[in-house]
Amino acid sequence: MESAATAGQSPVELEFTQENVETALYQLYFDPDMERKNVAQRWLTQAQASAQAWQFCWALLNPEKIPEIQFFGASTLHIKICRHWGDLPAEHHEDLRIQLLSHILRFSSGPKMVLTRLCVALASMALNLIPQAWSKPVADMVRAFQPQKPDSEGDPGAKASQDPHAHCLALLELLTVLPEEFESGRLAQARRTQLREALVGDWAVVCAMLRQLLQSQDSSVKVKEKVLRCFSSWVGLNVPLGESQELVQDCFTALSDPGLFDTAVETIVTAISQPDCQRFINVLLSLMPLVLGLHDQLKTAAQDGDMETTHGICRIAVALGETHSRVLLEQLDHWQEYMALVNMILFCTGIPGHYPVNETTSSLTLTFWYTLQDDILSFEEEKQGVYLQVYKPVYFQLVDVLLLKSHYPSQEEYASWSSDDKEQFRIYRVDISDTLMYVYEMLGAELLSNLYERLARLLMDPQQSAVWQDTEALLFGFQSIAETIDVNYSDVIPGLIGLIPRINIGNVMLADTVMYTIGSLAEWLADHPVMLGGILPMVLRGLVKAELSVSSISTLKRICRECRHDLAPYAQDILTVSQDVLLKEIHESSQCMWLMQALGFLLSALPPEEILGRLHSLITPHIQQLDSLARQEPNPANKQSIVYILGLLSSLFTTLDVNRSADGLEEEDVRRTPSQSIQNPVIVVLQQVFPLIQTIISKWLHDSEVVEAVCGVFDKSVRTLLHDFGPMVPQLSEMLGQIYSTYPQAPALDLTRQMVHIFAGEEQHISDIRSLVEVLTSTTLAIFQQGPREHPDVAESFMCLHAQILKRSPDLHPSAQSDVKALFYSGILSIKFPETPTAKAACLFFTEFLSRCKDMPSLSDVLQCDGKTLTETVLQAVGGGSSRSLMEHFSEVLLSLNRQCPALLSQWLTETLQTPGFPSAHVTAEQKHAFSQQILREQTNKRRVKEAVKEFSLLCRGLQGSGYSEC
Repeated sequence: MESAATAGQSPVELEFTQENVETALYQLYFDPDMERKNVAQRWLTQAQASAQAWQFCWALLNPEKIPEIQFFGASTLHIKICRHWGDLPAEHHEDLRIQLLSHILRFSSGPKMVLTRLCVALASMALNLIPQAWSKPVADMVRAFQPQKPDSEGDPGAKASQDPHAHCLALLELLTVLPEEFESGRLAQARRTQLREALVGDWAVVCAMLRQLLQSQDSSVKVKEKVLRCFSSWVGLNVPLGESQELVQDCFTALSDPGLFDTAVETIVTAISQPDCQRFINVLLSLMPLVLGLHDQLKTAAQDGDMETTHGICRIAVALGETHSRVLLEQLDHWQEYMALVNMILFCTGIPGHYPVNETTSSLTLTFWYTLQDDILSFEEEKQGVYLQVYKPVYFQLVDVLLLKSHYPSQEEYASWSSDDKEQFRIYRVDISDTLMYVYEMLGAELLSNLYERLARLLMDPQQSAVWQDTEALLFGFQSIAETIDVNYSDVIPGLIGLIPRINIGNVMLADTVMYTIGSLAEWLADHPVMLGGILPMVLRGLVKAELSVSSISTLKRICRECRHDLAPYAQDILTVSQDVLLKEIHESSQCMWLMQALGFLLSALPPEEILGRLHSLITPHIQQLDSLARQEPNPANKQSIVYILGLLSSLFTTLDVNRSADGLEEEDVRRTPSQSIQNPVIVVLQQVFPLIQTIISKWLHDSEVVEAVCGVFDKSVRTLLHDFGPMVPQLSEMLGQIYSTYPQAPALDLTRQMVHIFAGEEQHISDIRSLVEVLTSTTLAIFQQGPREHPDVAESFMCLHAQILKRSPDLHPSAQSDVKALFYSGILSIKFPETPTAKAACLFFTEFLSRCKDMPSLSDVLQCDGKTLTETVLQAVGGGSSRSLMEHFSEVLLSLNRQCPALLSQWLTETLQTPGFPSAHVTAEQKHAFSQQILREQTNKRRVKEAVKEFSLLCRGLQGSGYSEC
């Protein structure tokens, strides 16, 4: 026979025979050439779908074949039954069932992978036949696996069929995969309901057999483990807990066998976690003593450091307590048992050792406390009061436990942890923080008072304060609550602020938490500025330490943002320390950017006459360094320094706004009027450094990173200053035009878009903006004529710029017919880009373009002439040329076309869609006509147009009715 590789290149010519399939399988599994493997894989997939597969699959299951070939035969059987069931005549069903059962018996001793696929195939067959053609599948399967005399002494399957142990395991495997195949199958809802009822009706038979096997002393550990897995599988069908009560109790007995422990835990958790279990309250109550009976074993395991046992028992306790919290709370006659379960879970929360190195159990319990609290607080007021009286003390104990669990280990031990362990511990502390914040809802101000009193005792007692973890944990608790809860009215915060300076921040982890705690109280400090004097020196001491970089800078930034109007007395100290750490390069680049943002907030609120002088003092060393770098020949080291300094200026100008109101940055356009004699300090600085920036641009014009950093300085400034940026418009417009005409880059277009947004309506700036737009447009149109494929970012920014122009200032749009036409075709080219942002920007442009057609004849003329091309391009994209994520944007374009020119759109749709195979061979002429009518009917309802486009796109891609259609 010709090799599968050679034949695979023209698979149509290769017959689907047993011999050819085996050759292809050897090629797939053993040929080192990946291309030949891929050819074999494709051909084998075709072979499985062929009619001949019903025959060759049995030959592949010959006992003499290697396991890989047998597995393919079994898999092929499953695929034929699952996907091509309708091809098999009904009169062959019984023969197929007998053959499958026979082969399952034959392979009951292995290989395991072949046995499992055969069981899955029989399960799939059963689901096709239940209940009409196969009314009692489970009973028939059990009967088929009863020991029988071999047909003949020479039967190779005789030994396997007479092995009771292998028999039992094979039957359990079959019963396990039956519910799993049901769950994974694609079934109509009515059929799914019918099958579920039929299978649940057989549960009594299965349950009795599983109990018998689990209780039998003759059953091996392997059999019992399979019994437990089978039970778990059937639980997924929502079999009634009432019928499974004794089997669940047997599972608890299995916990005493170390070989079954993990599987028994998994099974119990699955069984009692089903929401439907709440219908069987008495069963749940009967299980409570069994769970509580594990408490001693839990304590022993925790004491011995047996993480697997503590983890497993905890899972069982949490599953019962969390899933059925409300139901069990309402059983007032059993409140003591439930309280015992709650205390058992509390023990799990406080399991000894550091997470995740010494234990991994405590994290399992955190969601339980959320659920219990929610259920308690959901009761009516009178009933809630009773429960709070009982459970509040438990939650105060929980706080103590959580704070203890949040303790860092000793520095020596912590240093020995892996980076992965440290990251898991960090996430664990975040989870504890969230839990503390949530618990505050129940315990309220009493919780803060409790934390404060404990912290005060620690800090006032010199002996106790040496244990830094205790102090850190209490501050961590405060910070967790203050970060999200309004504590401005708490009467303990003044005391806390007074205590913080007493803390020795020699330990890095304690110092970090101190910083974050101060930061969380920034809003409170804004209302109580008199307390700033005691806190700020501590923050500044942290600022000079590299190891406190993130915490100290983020805290200073929050203080400068929230308290900026009260920081004038401390401004010199803050600026001096900040300048020092910047010049010494103590912090990483990203942290320095944050620091400059903090200083921007600080400078914004100083007296106007002081700002410029302090600003100059702050940035002069950096400007001098930038000047020195600009004089040098370009090299990689210089480049990074230039980008870094420009980044510092951008960050500073992001927040430095002398006109921002005292009420905060969130209130846009609320401004106080500065003295007319004082020019905006940012503008003064920008004008002073402008020649220097021009020098940098002249040397680094072809480096996109430097150009982006330069544009970033002006972009951040214009976004912050808005109309106050006006004095810079003429020279910046000129420079941007020169940059872009020499070397077109997207940042220049983005900056121009911001300027159009703000200044296009101002008479004194319209001329400069117009000239800039003309230069950018003519340069970009030239790129599109040459082929823009290598510049998707430029195309995207260009489309966004002209969308903004059409929206804000249509007068800036090109008036010449040739330019409008060129711009129109640039948009069409942009729609075809594979980059999603570019195509999305083009859709935005056309939506704005179409909305202006009635007011602007030049646009309308181009639309009438070339609208068919736009329609064709959009349909091609919808039909598979573009990502499905863009369908909403294409629907906007079609809706806009229908609003502006419905008659023309009808004509264009008819002409383009009548082309055979356009936009896809998957759609018929009737489907295309129906789509056209759906689009033409809607001129207002965006949702319907979007749905029509999405559905048509799925049809075009051959995905309608597949799993992908839900995406």
